[in-house]
Amino acid sequence: MNQLPLTVRRSIELLGLFLLGALIIIGKAVIMPLIIAFFVSIVLLPVHRFLIQRRVPETAAIILSILLMMLSGFVVIWFFSSQISKLLADFPQIKRTILLHIHQLSDWLVERTHFSTQQQLQFFHEQNAKILNSVGGLLGGAAVSVSSVFMLLGLMPIYVFLLLFYKNLLVRFVFLWFPPQNHDQVEEAMYETETIIKSYLIGLMIQIAFIVVILGGILQILGVPHALLIGIILAFLNLIPYVGIFAGTLIGVLVILASSEELLPIVELIVVVIVVHFVDQNILRPRVVGSKVKINAFSSIVGVVIGSHLAGIAGMFLSLPIIAILKLIFERTEMFYQWSVLLGDERPDDSPMRKPELRIKPGDDPVD
Repeated sequence: MNQLPLTVRRSIELLGLFLLGALIIIGKAVIMPLIIAFFVSIVLLPVHRFLIQRRVPETAAIILSILLMMLSGFVVIWFFSSQISKLLADFPQIKRTILLHIHQLSDWLVERTHFSTQQQLQFFHEQNAKILNSVGGLLGGAAVSVSSVFMLLGLMPIYVFLLLFYKNLLVRFVFLWFPPQNHDQVEEAMYETETIIKSYLIGLMIQIAFIVVILGGILQILGVPHALLIGIILAFLNLIPYVGIFAGTLIGVLVILASSEELLPIVELIVVVIVVHFVDQNILRPRVVGSKVKINAFSSIVGVVIGSHLAGIAGMFLSLPIIAILKLIFERTEMFYQWSVLLGDERPDDSPMRKPELRIKPGDDPVD
């Protein structure tokens, strides 16, 4: 490969990226559950190893690890559904509050614009008809999404079980791809990949708990309606880098508008979100996630956008750990090293236009 002309090698790289993206789009229904199961199995490895060290049979250790995962998932679902049920119990009050806000908005439009109440009603009925016409398509898409979620939940324990059960076979398969002289590098890369995935995902779990407890608790003390539900929504949307915190805040504002006639809770929400997000990003995240996931902001945002287009919400959540693993692999390959530089956060202090040593890869001889 290194003997090929540079233009040919770069063309092969770009073609490979294109084919990889096409493969993910075509097979995302199969590929994404496998990637999620792989990440979950990595997180469950410490539990599995702990049980094996206690002389628990391997099959039983895997099953107990999966049961622990499922129990944790059921607790999260129960807690979230309990908050949703409280929101639904307040539906009569929510309906009255929404109608009040609509009337206030209508009066404001009458005062500030030339639209009368009748014109507003006509516009509302026209938009309502368009919405009703598209309900069938939306329900069909929702049915497909629900069926996909249930299929994912059904396959996930099976995938995780098989990945843990055949982990030694899979590791041997990876080693057989490389010549013996490169096995030390392969082993190092595999250990670092495991560390990156565990530190990232476990760190995100700690972040979720922190945001739910601190943000939800502060909002609860301040008397903001449905404070814990808002905290849960913000905690999970915060997993989407850079975009999630804004989307979660917007949903929280909408929940408050639907539940309260006052605007003070919205101000309280925004202030608390800013403070908690600052603490999370500058104090908590660097410690719980660690310095393993070194990806620059530009690559992170582009990765989230590409991940959402390739694999939807799952692609957005998994974009950062996947990019971190790719960066780790690229750092150890001479042919793809430049891609690791593009993804990393090691910004040169000076311009390569003025310092020629910044133009070459580590280990290469400078050209006189």
